[in-house]
Amino acid sequence: MNLPLLRDAGDLRGKRVLLRLDLDLPLEQGRLEDAHRINRARKTLDFLKNGGAKTLIIGHVGRDPKETLRPIGDYLRTFLPIVFAEGVEVAKEKLRVAEEGTFVLLENLRSFKGETENDPTFARALAALADVYVNEAFAVSHREHASIALAPKLLKSFAGFVFAEEVQNLSKAFTPTHPALLILGGAKFETKTPLIKRFLGIVDDVYVSGALANDIYRARGYETGVSLVSSYTLPDSILRSPKLHVPSDVIVRTLHGPVERGPDTLEENEKIVDAGSDALSDLRVLVEKAAFVLWNGPLGEYEAGFDQGTIALAQMLAECDAETIIGGGDSLAVVSKLGLLERFSFVSTGGGAMLEFLANETLPGIQALQKQARNGEL
Repeated sequence: MNLPLLRDAGDLRGKRVLLRLDLDLPLEQGRLEDAHRINRARKTLDFLKNGGAKTLIIGHVGRDPKETLRPIGDYLRTFLPIVFAEGVEVAKEKLRVAEEGTFVLLENLRSFKGETENDPTFARALAALADVYVNEAFAVSHREHASIALAPKLLKSFAGFVFAEEVQNLSKAFTPTHPALLILGGAKFETKTPLIKRFLGIVDDVYVSGALANDIYRARGYETGVSLVSSYTLPDSILRSPKLHVPSDVIVRTLHGPVERGPDTLEENEKIVDAGSDALSDLRVLVEKAAFVLWNGPLGEYEAGFDQGTIALAQMLAECDAETIIGGGDSLAVVSKLGLLERFSFVSTGGGAMLEFLANETLPGIQALQKQARNGEL
């Protein structure tokens, strides 16, 4: 893909750089719980620091506009010369007096109304703060927000090092080594249909679990009880594909506790919460024959504590000989918790962005980097 790359940006000394980072990190009582995504961006941060740029870091945290980036700023301060700015005008002044190789962190972008509304006026206000734009926030680059989709069109813009790695590595899935396997968990079948349709034509097997599988069970006429299902009608092209696999047995939450049995045996008050042992055995057969595996999403209700299937899959993939690419918030969480991050060929920082890129081969953030506006017009 023809992306403008930060490594080719030339001399940045003394230039103001607007750096979009993925700062939507887990906070617990105001304390940062997992800094993996920031740590992945260290190469870009060090490049800008050593290159003498005056960098304004922008990003968001959470859904509430009242949430603050101050705890993340405290973490950044452990290895960067950085100050905090509550607003755009404050950021402008702090950049004006900043020394080369230093950083300013702007408060939560979602505290500014124009960000999520993709407002051109707000995009221009951000762009006016800098000479150069860098996107190092692949995980949020599927969103049509001002800092992602509009601001880079107004400046000389580049993809950060991790952003470029994301595009390069995820693009391998379009022409994988065979046999190739896609493992897809989570929910919202309607949003994942384009991806499944496309990859049924690319890979050798597609294994669907989690709430996605519940929709397939229902389409096959099974009782799904109180399991999470959508109102979406699944296309016949997916349901009838011989490449499609779902768990052959499941963990069911009953009035008497969790039990393992066939997915066609549920009663009205029961709920499917994880893949069963037979399902994991079937999945192991697919993994062991694969030369390429792409995984996104948990096999069950990971956040509710039903994590045995997802943990077993993570360990299975960590031990296999295939090229392995994984992504998704829950998948990343379990792999990180198990200390297995280094055991995979590539770990994407993206969840929804990863899925949208795989389905469409582009994202709003990618398109914005590729299309510079003429004369500052949006």
